[in-house]
Amino acid sequence: MAAKKIAFIGLGIMGLPMAVNLVRAGHTVTGVNRSSARVDALVAEGGLRGGSVAEAVSDADVVITMVPDSPDVDQVLRGEGGVYDHAKPGTLVIDMSTIRPDVARELAAAGAERGLRVLDAPVSGGEAGAIEAKLSIMVGGAAEDFEAARPVFDVLGTTPVLVGPSGSGQTVKAANQLIVAGNIQLLAEALVFLEAHGVDTESGLEVLGGGLAGSTVLQRKGRGMRERDFAPGFRIALHDKDMRIITDSASAAGVAIPLGSQVAQYVAALKNQGHGGLDHSALLKIVEQLSGRDGE
Repeated sequence: MAAKKIAFIGLGIMGLPMAVNLVRAGHTVTGVNRSSARVDALVAEGGLRGGSVAEAVSDADVVITMVPDSPDVDQVLRGEGGVYDHAKPGTLVIDMSTIRPDVARELAAAGAERGLRVLDAPVSGGEAGAIEAKLSIMVGGAAEDFEAARPVFDVLGTTPVLVGPSGSGQTVKAANQLIVAGNIQLLAEALVFLEAHGVDTESGLEVLGGGLAGSTVLQRKGRGMRERDFAPGFRIALHDKDMRIITDSASAAGVAIPLGSQVAQYVAALKNQGHGGLDHSALLKIVEQLSGRDGE
């Protein structure tokens, strides 16, 4: 695979290990981030320091954005001094953030007017998936642009799939976040249930994981939930944003998501209690509160 010049904007929990994996694959990766410490970490792995978005993208073959929310992506791409003002025509612009599908469509159309090839390509797999390069990547955009970006996706994940036109990647990601939140909530309920009956939860989860109840959520989140270790791999504040995307999008389409709407309220409640910085597996706290077992 020919090495690419890649500008990577947003070196958070997910972005930094993704950028590092691209460096290790032989690409020239220039990082831009609000916190200079994250850029320092990329430079220590062989990446380059981008002084600004404009500087980083001006000579890039590929621009990747991985920032928190729709307004952040809009600002980075269309804002003054942003990607669309400084990237050369023909550049692949890949937004791997999780944002609203309608915003993704607007940004793709605006990029096309500048001669840019824009893909929405949100990911699933959490921090562990980013570190291990085992992300699932759901891509919206043109087939030829997906094929051009495929070598980059293959470095970052094991399941890059073109799911439809612009905005489709974000729509599938919203569905993903709905399923993940529901899985975490049910795992939390199962754990509290097992504890209330005095069952050894380590062995309990082991056998559950080998049957139909098994899931990636159980494998990756079960131990931390048993030990009440909620160090963030994916923060409650971000999942709250994602659940608002799915509930708003479902409402706009006239689709009922009764269980998802309930879990969305639990996620929002945790954020409002000041737990937005915890991992989304902290949904366990809500189950403990509702069960009167909080603090036991």
